[in-house]
Amino acid sequence: MKQQDFEHQHQALWEHLEELLATASMKETVGALRGLPANYRQVCHHLALAKHRRYSPFLVDRLNEIVVACHNLLYSQSARFRYQWLRFLLVDYPCVLHNNRRFIWAATFLFVGPFIALGLLCYFDPDFIYSVMDWEQVRQMESMYDPAARVLGREREADTDLLMFGHYIQNNIGIAFREFAGGIFFGVITVVVLIFNGVVLGAVTGHLTQLGYISTFYPFVIGHGSFELTAIVLSGAAGLKLGMALIDPGSAMRLAALRTAGREAVQIVLGAAVMLLIAAFLEAFWSSKASLSIPLKIGVGALLWILVLGYLMFAGRSHRRAGADSVN
Repeated sequence: MKQQDFEHQHQALWEHLEELLATASMKETVGALRGLPANYRQVCHHLALAKHRRYSPFLVDRLNEIVVACHNLLYSQSARFRYQWLRFLLVDYPCVLHNNRRFIWAATFLFVGPFIALGLLCYFDPDFIYSVMDWEQVRQMESMYDPAARVLGREREADTDLLMFGHYIQNNIGIAFREFAGGIFFGVITVVVLIFNGVVLGAVTGHLTQLGYISTFYPFVIGHGSFELTAIVLSGAAGLKLGMALIDPGSAMRLAALRTAGREAVQIVLGAAVMLLIAAFLEAFWSSKASLSIPLKIGVGALLWILVLGYLMFAGRSHRRAGADSVN
């Protein structure tokens, strides 16, 4: 078809959309949106044809501008896309976690088991900490939570909270990435990182507890621990899911199984990343404040643990039940 005939055939639609887009406002477009999706798909088809048939650049640019403007108008007005993040948080993400609960339980065991074991060993045997950390690391760790310290946590100046926020993000995201990416090595690296973190954190907890640094250590970690430790477990679960797809791909090729598993694994890590950002913020601007009272920190930290665990157990529960009923 010649360009002149093509323009004559579809000119009315293009002019209608251009007029709509030129006068569009929140109130004026609510009714017009009913026909906009179909017109948007049609003009996208026109743009593809114009490019394929090598029509003039002027026509291609005109259609491209209409397509982009329609896209922005359509999705800015759509409640579905405006609140998509909220649906992901309250429905989609909890359902993904529920579907992968066996990996989450496995990651929990790999992390919490060594944590408890090393915590008890270092509590009842003060010298056992040196089997995990060298003398200098132990000294630095003790100074960080010394009740006489001016600032809790890592040694720093009082005006570097923002810098420490960036440091905590880098450190936390690094751990989560190693756990997730380690899944492509048949999950071996993921298992090692989970156990290692459980060992180190458990050893630190047991050692500081037997030193009597309870009034500084626990109020410091309880605030951000609910988000940080949960995110570590979830990142490990995502890595284990990738590893299992390679170990037992079923009837599919390993690459196809990895691609399929990766879709949900990425969603798990995305939620874990949000938790790590929250944890880094709390650790930098809340947990390190020695001026805050211990009862306040313990109370807020306990509340955060209740909220995180409650979210994991109950969020999206009605949709999970509805999905199970539809399968049955």
